[in-house]
Amino acid sequence: MVETPTQLQAVRENKAFRLAWSDGCAAEISFHRLRCACPCAGCIDEMTGIKILNDASVPSDIAPVQLAYSGNYALKVTWSDGHNTGLYTWEFLRKLASAG
Repeated sequence: MVETPTQLQAVRENKAFRLAWSDGCAAEISFHRLRCACPCAGCIDEMTGIKILNDASVPSDIAPVQLAYSGNYALKVTWSDGHNTGLYTWEFLRKLASAG
């Protein structure tokens, strides 16, 4: 199980989330990149695992309008395009952060 980030901040001027973990791993993940990586069933085919979201359909100026925690394991984001069904687990965010 991946631990909860020690820092999770939406930095609007950078258009990115700033994340850090206690082991020193830190990263900024752009709002656009995170929205395009949404793992929900509307963005990823549940049966095949194939991405069905067209990244070009995501506005370049996408931004979070609301943030909430889902239990102790994930971040729920409501995006400026109205999308709000993705749950970004700490493990998922850590993998994105590590991938650069």
